[in-house]
Amino acid sequence: MRIVSLNAWGGRLIEDMVAWLDELQPDILCLQEVVYAPDSPSAWLDYRDDGANLPQRANVIRDVARVLPHHGVTFCPAACGNLWLGDRPIPSLWGIATFLHPSLTVVGQAQGFVHGAFTPSGFGPHPRSRTGHVVRVWDAEEGGVTVGHMHGLRDAKGKMDTPVRGEQARKFAPMVQSVLMPGDPVAVCGDFNVLPGSETFRVLARVAPYNLITDRSIEGTRTSHYTKPERHADYMLVNGPLKDADFQVIRTPEVSDHCPLVLNTS
Repeated sequence: MRIVSLNAWGGRLIEDMVAWLDELQPDILCLQEVVYAPDSPSAWLDYRDDGANLPQRANVIRDVARVLPHHGVTFCPAACGNLWLGDRPIPSLWGIATFLHPSLTVVGQAQGFVHGAFTPSGFGPHPRSRTGHVVRVWDAEEGGVTVGHMHGLRDAKGKMDTPVRGEQARKFAPMVQSVLMPGDPVAVCGDFNVLPGSETFRVLARVAPYNLITDRSIEGTRTSHYTKPERHADYMLVNGPLKDADFQVIRTPEVSDHCPLVLNTS
């Protein structure tokens, strides 16, 4: 089973991203920073915040579904706010999405907020609401496998530990525990937005004690599109059955300002 975790960066490199996904054909795709504005008259919109004006792909879910047409998708929105088409506001959902190959049977799942609650009338001030999603799937060859992901809180001051970041980990860990069964291989992944020594990993160690980024001395998960000096953001945590599994941080092609993480469970 091939598991991919990727921050989609609002689809800013969508053509490169979907071409890579089409070639890879992951069994489970954990996608963060997903924009969904299906009624937009334009394929591209602008995100405006604190003086920034960033292009966003209006329907990342549809774009990915073009190359994974038979995968089921669960979209977990954290907020509904306006993106912009010129001077026209376009209501848009923002959150995380999980794509599953049709050969996988979902036998358990949990979805909820690791910070805040759904905000239907704007993205709101930082730190903004965040969701997590966990699935237990049954594979004919591998049996039960539990996979969860979240998009960790952003803080303009940096990726240091804060009380709310600690709290999001303490909400996410029991979400994973509520789904997994004894003996399951477990993978917990996503853009956690924290440093390698974070409290987040001590909390999540109860379900996935092996951090493949730090255990394998991987020096960062950001691409050349990210210009700040701190290079860690994305992580793949696993339990014992997967601690020696094949794992890669993809440097090329660059499909986002984050590197995709690819875990092969067998």
